[in-house]
Amino acid sequence: MQYLKMLPYQIREAIEKNTPVVFPLGVVEYHAEHLPLGVDCFTCINAIERVEKRHPEIIVLPPFYYGAASLAVAAPEKNGTVHVDALKLVPVAEEIFKGLLRVGFRNIHCFIAHQTEEFNQGMPTDLAFRLAARHTIFDWVEKESGEGWWGTEKFSDYYSNANNPFNWIRVHTCRENDESGEHARLFPGDHAGKLETSETMAIYPELVELDRIDDTIWFARAGKEASAEYGDAALEMAADDIEITLFGKK
Repeated sequence: MQYLKMLPYQIREAIEKNTPVVFPLGVVEYHAEHLPLGVDCFTCINAIERVEKRHPEIIVLPPFYYGAASLAVAAPEKNGTVHVDALKLVPVAEEIFKGLLRVGFRNIHCFIAHQTEEFNQGMPTDLAFRLAARHTIFDWVEKESGEGWWGTEKFSDYYSNANNPFNWIRVHTCRENDESGEHARLFPGDHAGKLETSETMAIYPELVELDRIDDTIWFARAGKEASAEYGDAALEMAADDIEITLFGKK
């Protein structure tokens, strides 16, 4: 269910049921000469849309596109990357999260498909949103329950996860449940290579121009091996992973 299309009574019902609220995060970034700037946004959104078809009750927020892309891949001049410093993102994300908590949501999940290879340590965009989530929750609970809230009897079951306010807002990759390593083996990550080119072909084939692949750009060479079928399978597996994050294993 798209948040912008919801009526107030539907929001109230979702709050009552603690329905998952899903927030796609992305960046505007150069993806070699053959792919559009929105690749990371498109793949994340598409995987979430696949989950929405299986679980139409989930709430999908409007995507946040202007993340910290970084300029590690290419300079922005005439290439298109729009980089927003992570420290500037934190206060914006805090306001978004505070607004969502005020609405009444307590089951918020952000998903990102950009720079996820170091997710345990964190990369600028996900770290900005993770820090903002922590700041927002600490501030909210202190105002609601006072300083020293964690030490009160009300939160005595904190370690059992029964009353853990930090579960209210979480930030995830689109494939964080790959315990067996199957996803990484079948669909190894890349930047504008076989995987991302294939995924874009599956979503927006008209935006992929394989004849523009430049062999002097090392990370794009494998894009020649791309196929829409491979991309569709990768997106489907990402959707499976997101579904596990939101609803647990079947």
